[in-house]
Formats: sequence, structure tokens, C-alpha cells
Amino acid sequence: MSKKTTRRFSHQYVLSFLKKALNEGGDHDFTSGNINRALLLLSIPMVLEMVMESLFAVVDVYFVAKVSVTAVATVGLTESVLMVVYSIAIGISMAATAMVSRRIGEKKPEAASKVAFQAILLAIASSVVLGVIGLIYAKDILRMMGGSEELIAEGVNYTRILMGGNMTIMLLFLINGIFRGAGDALLAMIALWVANGLNLILDPLFIFGWGPVPAMGVSGAAVATTIGRGVGVLLQFYILFRKGNTIRLCKEVISVHWNTIRSLMKISLGGMGQFLIESASWIFLIRIISIFGDQALAGYTISFRIIVFTILPSWGIANAAATLVGQNLGAGKPDRAEKSVWRSAFYNMIFLAFISLVFIYWAQEFVSLFTHDAVVIQYGIQSLRIICLGYAFFAYGMVISQSFNGAGDTRTPTLINFFCCWLFQIPLAYLMAVTFDMGPKGVFISIAISLSILALLSITLFKRGKWKEMKV
Repeated sequence: MSKKTTRRFSHQYVLSFLKKALNEGGDHDFTSGNINRALLLLSIPMVLEMVMESLFAVVDVYFVAKVSVTAVATVGLTESVLMVVYSIAIGISMAATAMVSRRIGEKKPEAASKVAFQAILLAIASSVVLGVIGLIYAKDILRMMGGSEELIAEGVNYTRILMGGNMTIMLLFLINGIFRGAGDALLAMIALWVANGLNLILDPLFIFGWGPVPAMGVSGAAVATTIGRGVGVLLQFYILFRKGNTIRLCKEVISVHWNTIRSLMKISLGGMGQFLIESASWIFLIRIISIFGDQALAGYTISFRIIVFTILPSWGIANAAATLVGQNLGAGKPDRAEKSVWRSAFYNMIFLAFISLVFIYWAQEFVSLFTHDAVVIQYGIQSLRIICLGYAFFAYGMVISQSFNGAGDTRTPTLINFFCCWLFQIPLAYLMAVTFDMGPKGVFISIAISLSILALLSITLFKRGKWKEMKV
């Protein structure tokens, strides 16, 4: 066979496999068959979904950076506070994914649908409370985070709109977690693509204005994002009420089941605690960096958005591992679940090691896409190059953490995060940045070190195998 024929065959095979992964969007049973094939079929749409989720952050900063440095700093401060919303959303989503995937593995689709409805009720109740707090105390939140009065005056509406409309964030995360637990990653991908497609169109429209639409500045980014996510949520509900899906909201499952809610809360509280710990850590890091001025904060915000763009596809691989763990434990196949995790982590490590090399050599080119401020660019470059040194280690940490969660063991990664983030990362960041007068560089170094330690602890505890005994 000639080289040309071989290349043509390889390209056809890859395209055929991608088409299969995207077209077979129905619910999948991943409890048998080739593990590599199952991982790829599940992770391809999940990775594409996460790419679109990461674009929310990158697109907003790209357009907002053309308004002012203060506007970018506003996004950074608000994003750090929104980590609380993300934490709760991810916590409930994590519990829903674990319980739904376990019911699917047990071949109980109606029970999985009941879990889905209870999780949605829990998310709505949480988002209402957070929305009220955000609408009333937006100025105080920005001031508490160290924002200048100029920043607060320009950005308070951005914070108010995103916090007030946090239900769109909450439900988009949760319902996609339900889809993933059922093995239907394609639906989750479609919802994110629709939401982000609208955000791409509406961002410049509301930020800069056009025709009858007035220029809203940084507040316009919040309006565009909320509308985009809101339409994505409406699409999700349309899918959930549609006939023919394994997970379906119908009159038989639309009722309150307190035992299921209690089980969800038990698992999700651990998940919320896990991500609240991590979120609070990022908030403290942002607070430390803000000591060194808006330009340092803007540089870090841009680099963080670029990092999110690369990390979220990796979360797609990690989410695939979590689904495989839940379904295989439900089917009584713990060894297959463990093998799926190690393979997922290895593939993720290869991907992030490659991304690290890209950032080391082309950090300036990436950061310069967002701003022309020389000082901001230098901080952004420094942040990217230092933090990505921990990528290869963190590849294992993120997959194994999600695998614990997929098994319903949210306690173990919570304890790991508490140690690495609060007892280690924050004190080290303050010590290096302020006490040793290293500035923001000290914060960046502390992040790389703590990510590596998190990975080592996760691997050690995962090998003990207690997660295989979880009942959800």
C-alpha cells in the first residue's frame, strides 16, 4: 500500500470515527466493549463541549479588553466571585452525574430521570438565593475584592447582571451534567455550542452598540453572556421534555422526592465544598494580586482566561472518566472503571504537556491578542509560563479528582483541595509575593507547585481503592 493510500485511509478512518462519536448522540452503555473506544466516543463531544464553554471566558475578555484596562480588571474580580456560583453548580452537577450514571449502569432509566428533576429543583432554589445577594450587594462585593472606586463605578452593572442571572449558569452546568451521566455527551455539546454561538454574536453588539442598540461597555458582555446561556438552557429543557430520550421529564417523574434530594445534597455538599475551597483560594489569590495594581490584575485575568481555554477541554476528558466510573460501578465492574481512569489520565497528560510547550514558546503572541498594554502583557506572559509548568502533573490530578466524584466519593477530593489550596497554596502565595517581595510572580509559582502536589496526593489515595465501595 502506497504512502498516499495509507494517509487517505487514515484520514477516512479518523473522520469516520469523529462522525460516529458525534452522530451516535443517543444514550450509550459504556459498561462493555473496548475501553479506548468507549473513552473516545464519550470524550470527543465532551472535549468539544468544554472548548465552547471556555470560549465564553475568552470571547468576553477579548472584546472587553478593547474598552479599558479597568473593564478587564472588573471581569477578573467578578469572575473570581462567580467561582462561588460555579462551585455550587458544579457540586450539584457532580452529584447528578454520579447518581444518573449509576442508575443508567443499573439499567434504571426512570429512576435516573427522577434524580434529574430533583437536581434541577435544588439548582433553582440555590440560584434564587445567590441572585438576590448579587443584585443587592454588587458594589460591596467588588469593594470587598479590592476594586477601586473607578472600577466599581464602571463595572458594578456587569457584576449585578451576571450575579442576578446566575440561574442560567447554574442550570446550563447541571443539565449538561445530567446528559453526561446518561452517556449522551452530544446533547451537552449542542447546548453549549448554541449558547456560545449567541454570545459570540451578541458580545460586540451590546458592548460597542450598533443601530438602535446602545453601547453598554463592559455591562454589555454580561447581557450577551446571560442571553446566550439562557437560550442554551431553554434548548436543554426542550430536549428533556421531548419523547424518545432515556432521561425525560414527564408527569411520572415530576414530583418532589425528599429521599433523592437528601442523597443529592449529601453528595453535592462534598462537591460544593470541594470547589468552594478551590474558588475561595482563587479569590484570595486575586486579592493578593490586586495589591500590585490593575495592570497586574488585568495581566493575570487574561492569562487565566487563556488557561481556562486549554484546561476545559481537559475537563472534557476528566468528565468522560467520571461517567465511565459511574456506569461501570453501577454494572458491578470496578476493575474496568479503574482501567478507564488510568487511560484517561495518560491521554490528558500528553495533551497538557503539549499545551505547556506551546505556552512556553508563544506566550507573548497569545497575550498580545487581548491587549497592547506592555505592562499587562509582561504580567500575562509571566503568569502563563510559570503556571503551565504544573500542567503535566495536574493532568492526572484533574482526571482522578473527577473519577472520585463520578464514584460518588466527593469527600476525598474535598480534603485534598482543602490541604493543597488553603493550607498550602494561599500561605505560600502571600509569603512569596508579599513577605519575600516577589510580587505576582510569587503567586504564579505557588499555583504551579500546589497543582503538582494535588496530583501526587490524588494518585496516592486513588490507588487505595476505597472509592470502589461507594454506594449512591
